[in-house]
Amino acid sequence: MSNVSGPDTHTRIYLVPHPKIVFLYPSLIVAVIAGFYAYLTKNVEGRGEHVLSLIFLVVLGINLSVIAFDFPRTTSLTVFFALLAIAIGAWFFFTEFPDAWPAFHRLLAKLTPAANAKFYFLFAAILGLLFLGVWINTQFDYWEVRQNELLHHHGIWANMERFAAPSLRIDKEINDLIEYLLLGSGRLVLHPSDEKRAVVLDNVFFVNRKEAELTKLLGALQVEVKTDNS
Repeated sequence: MSNVSGPDTHTRIYLVPHPKIVFLYPSLIVAVIAGFYAYLTKNVEGRGEHVLSLIFLVVLGINLSVIAFDFPRTTSLTVFFALLAIAIGAWFFFTEFPDAWPAFHRLLAKLTPAANAKFYFLFAAILGLLFLGVWINTQFDYWEVRQNELLHHHGIWANMERFAAPSLRIDKEINDLIEYLLLGSGRLVLHPSDEKRAVVLDNVFFVNRKEAELTKLLGALQVEVKTDNS
């Protein structure tokens, strides 16, 4: 959801949590590109086919790592990409220079993944349908912040819960730097004054912009920023 247009544009802000599957969009893009490449080259066989498949698998592997693990520190992010660069560099080095380590080269030579255009397009279609399902779900489960109240819209029958907003406190957390790089994603924790339990919204897109809009909307709102960088 985005801010509505019209006279009330600056008096309400929509907050939409998302599941982690949304961070697989790079794999969707690569699958579509690989599918068109394989189709236009008539599913060319040989080295080109294997390289294309490896690129797709590397991107998918990185995407799955984002979902499986959190990277809260810049050091962890640096280590992750350093290990990835070393692995990819070693792969290409021992592929181009087999005499450097013959046994390892023979092992790499046996790894010849291959996929045709139909596979890539089917993968993209399945992921696209999941993204569509996520988008539909967000139309029936989201939060709306106004100057005097916090609303939770949920259910196909437009159910709504109301909370007092004047003394609303919000914590912003950036727990995964890769997720933040992909979609500006972060967590917002809402603390309504009349509720004992906090409302946790994970994977809110462009969380810094949402924080700025909330601060402007609520005026004296205290925003505690929790981000772990090192």
